[in-house]
Amino acid sequence: MKPALKIFYPAVCAFVIMLLGSCTDSSTIMDNNAAIADHNWSYVNRVKFNCKIDDENAGYNLYFNLRVTDNYKYSNLFVLIYESASGEKPRVTRYELKLATRDGQWLGKGSGNLYSYQVPFKTNYKFAAKGTYHFEIEQNMRDNPLHEVSDVGLRITKVK
Repeated sequence: MKPALKIFYPAVCAFVIMLLGSCTDSSTIMDNNAAIADHNWSYVNRVKFNCKIDDENAGYNLYFNLRVTDNYKYSNLFVLIYESASGEKPRVTRYELKLATRDGQWLGKGSGNLYSYQVPFKTNYKFAAKGTYHFEIEQNMRDNPLHEVSDVGLRITKVK
């Protein structure tokens, strides 16, 4: 029986890995998150991402990823998003993200004491040219550091 297990176990593992690999979304260009040290997001700690764009004619949806703890004390979050192509001056845009209703109910998906958000900030967006684009995300609230922010990220998908 042991020799059969030696063959069967690796075969099952390989099948599971192939199955999980086939579940990826082919329209996703990138989906990266960065943990915020000690859940304290300072102005100077911009979260940085690079993304390679191969088709300037396609439309893209850009999402801001966020995870906060249930001790986050605001119902919103202001961020500055810097975007630049290689050698260009960054374009900066300020966004407000609604995180809770007026009565305090979190709008994100909860798991334990964490709430996750994936908020679109540009839809059907066309990049000017092919190449690598650099994004930086900076918190733009009055508190510095901003407490109870667990993770910040960026997701870019190609419009189908």
